[in-house]
Amino acid sequence: MTERFDGESPYEPPDGPQDQMGFDDLKPAADHPAAAEVDTGPEDAPEESDADSPDVDEDDGGDGPPENRMGLLDHLGELRSVLIHSSLAALAATILCWFWSARLVDLMIRPIADEGIYFTAPNEAFLVRLKLSAAVGLFVVAPFIFFKIYGFVMPGLYTREKRVVTPLLIATTLLFYSGVSFAFLVVIPQVINFLLSFGTSVMEPLIGVGPYFNFVTRLCLAFGLVFELPLLVLALSWIGVVNPRMLLRTWRYAIIAIVALSAALTPPDVVSQVMMAGPVLVLYLGSVVVAIIVTRRRRNQD
Repeated sequence: MTERFDGESPYEPPDGPQDQMGFDDLKPAADHPAAAEVDTGPEDAPEESDADSPDVDEDDGGDGPPENRMGLLDHLGELRSVLIHSSLAALAATILCWFWSARLVDLMIRPIADEGIYFTAPNEAFLVRLKLSAAVGLFVVAPFIFFKIYGFVMPGLYTREKRVVTPLLIATTLLFYSGVSFAFLVVIPQVINFLLSFGTSVMEPLIGVGPYFNFVTRLCLAFGLVFELPLLVLALSWIGVVNPRMLLRTWRYAIIAIVALSAALTPPDVVSQVMMAGPVLVLYLGSVVVAIIVTRRRRNQD
């Protein structure tokens, strides 16, 4: 119900529009378009967050890779640098080994020095010395190449992965060197003596330096790769692909697989197969036991 005033109202509004009275000091809302035109004082300035401060440590603390990721072209540039440095190191080592290539050949043919060795082509001796220099040079600079590859992969790893990769890289190098050394110092002399024992007074050996070099390098490379089996078993057990207890229970099948692998990687003689299968079987069983311990510790941590 409204009241009616027949006369003039005693209240007289001041001059000016009534809708602007008392609102001069009010500020528009934050989402209003006119809010950007309002000059905010120093007391209204937003405080700088600690995350934008340049003094904040950007270490991920093991929770993930660093935030400053590289682009594809940067990764390709780094990969090219790794390949160039590795190739230059292998080339330099090959050139240095060439000056001792004669001694390296004498060392290689020592197991059959009494029987004698020959080359049947004019360039065969040169090619064998060149190949031997390259193989020995690559064998010498292998830790440097592994280190360059490790440095290329390192920025993309988590902190916990870096702790695993470092000992894994060292173990890979040591096992490969152990396999090659075992093949050259122990296996090859025994295999040569065993194979040459099949000769007769009429059938005498006439060994070429080229086939003999291929025989030695193939056997050394096979032992170097097979000695990496423990790391393969450990890695598969760590990521959960295989169960180490299952591998330990099925050791009979493991023996058959190792013997078959040894027969495929070695010459067709019993001595080399047994001398490869024996150490590999011991390494396999040891790696399974280590995998059981590591898997149990990881479960306890989880």
